[in-house]
Amino acid sequence: MTSNEPVEISDWSPEWTTKFRAKATALREALSKQAQRIDHIGSTAIQGLAAKPIIDIQISVANFDHMDDLVEALETVGYVWRSSNPELTKRYFREIPGHERTHIHIRRLGSWHEQWTLLFRDYMRLHVEEHGTYAALKRSLAAQFRNDRLAYITGKEDYLWQVIRRADRWAATTGWSPGVSDA
Repeated sequence: MTSNEPVEISDWSPEWTTKFRAKATALREALSKQAQRIDHIGSTAIQGLAAKPIIDIQISVANFDHMDDLVEALETVGYVWRSSNPELTKRYFREIPGHERTHIHIRRLGSWHEQWTLLFRDYMRLHVEEHGTYAALKRSLAAQFRNDRLAYITGKEDYLWQVIRRADRWAATTGWSPGVSDA
């Protein structure tokens, strides 16, 4: 999974929220009721956290039974299905070539993977003390694996599991559940 684009980490930008809203509005219009939820996920969704400047969007659907309809709707707003994605818990779309880098993750509503991303995001939004360590790790890995995205991603795994264990305890003590969809 090497990429022609180097791994770069940027300071958090309020533009990321603005960009998400514009993209989510187009997605909501194209998908209508097919999308049960449309959420801003990943580090760009966590105010103050450094991140790769790529907007990650999670779309929650009832099931994957109507992929042709999803593919058609997403193509109308500029996204291409990456059917070769090996992660079977989601369907993955990217921007059409030449447009701003965007990752669209379609997951089943209520699935463990859908909930994981929302719990991580919500926990990190409220636990600002976690940001410095995570940002330092990302910057270190980006410097070490600038041209190897897979190594960068793999390098974060242990830390992410540590965070999700803390987030799980937090969820159990607070009664966390996903809030209202972002779009």
